[in-house]
Amino acid sequence: MAGIGGALAGCSTTAVPFDSNMQGGVPNDEKVPAPTPGADGKTTGIPVAGVSQIPLGGGTIFPQDNLVITQPTEGEFRAFSIVCTHLGCLCDKVADGTIDCPCHGSTFSITDGSVVHGPAIQPLASANISVSDGTILLL
Repeated sequence: MAGIGGALAGCSTTAVPFDSNMQGGVPNDEKVPAPTPGADGKTTGIPVAGVSQIPLGGGTIFPQDNLVITQPTEGEFRAFSIVCTHLGCLCDKVADGTIDCPCHGSTFSITDGSVVHGPAIQPLASANISVSDGTILLL
């Protein structure tokens, strides 16, 4: 019986930013910067990266923004939260067409954030971005 307890202790999520009141595994306090109005009064975005930083068929993680930006096909950029929808761990890698969570092995599609492999059952939250003059902006 002690072996089972030891095995379960290895699955503890105490270090994971998890709140039992959250829905779909996304923390209630996840920071999402607000768009700012430009000089002309139109909403502009927050610069996150240059398009050259995002590999074709892959992506780049921006942990300071809780964001991953992907380029599934040439010139097509997508953005998602890096907060895994299973238990709130942070995805830390983009490889072989997926965004990967290190905690329990969930993987998500770089195209639409959908679950490729569980235990997560909900897709990653998408983020609105635009591209202007070679810069990716978070809206």
